[in-house]
Amino acid sequence: MINDTYVECLVKAQSSLKFKLIKTLLITATVVSALFSLALGPWMITLALVCGLSAFTVSPLVHIEYEYLYVDRELTVDKILNRKSRKKVANYSLNKIEIMAPYRSYRLDEYKNRQVTEKDYSIGKEEKPDRRYVMYYEGNQKIILSPSEELIQAMKYMAPRKVFTD
Repeated sequence: MINDTYVECLVKAQSSLKFKLIKTLLITATVVSALFSLALGPWMITLALVCGLSAFTVSPLVHIEYEYLYVDRELTVDKILNRKSRKKVANYSLNKIEIMAPYRSYRLDEYKNRQVTEKDYSIGKEEKPDRRYVMYYEGNQKIILSPSEELIQAMKYMAPRKVFTD
């Protein structure tokens, strides 16, 4: 029996206040230097162009979405910047997952003191109720996700001893 499971989930990450502030400051600097270029000369036009290009470069980092794609025991995470450009950021095999459980689950207590690299592909904030999940992968990675209920159930079906819903 071949069991091909396909689940797709799109998550909008919380916009970073830092990038919003930088973008706003750069746009303001662009407008101010463009206005002052009439009185102070052409070097202000150059400053306006530099600030404008910098604002354009920072702009995609304000709106970030993550797409989780679960197909045949593989979880792929894509990062979507500004709803335009897509970049594949990670691929996880269900066979190499140690545990996956809700963010505040007691099942994760024995993993808390590990030295791991943390990767956050979630919404980026705690909600009520908290829908984020933590996945420990290959012993050295802690991945934070915000999966849909359908995605959790598909993974739990294929790995009932590794995926918990508490």
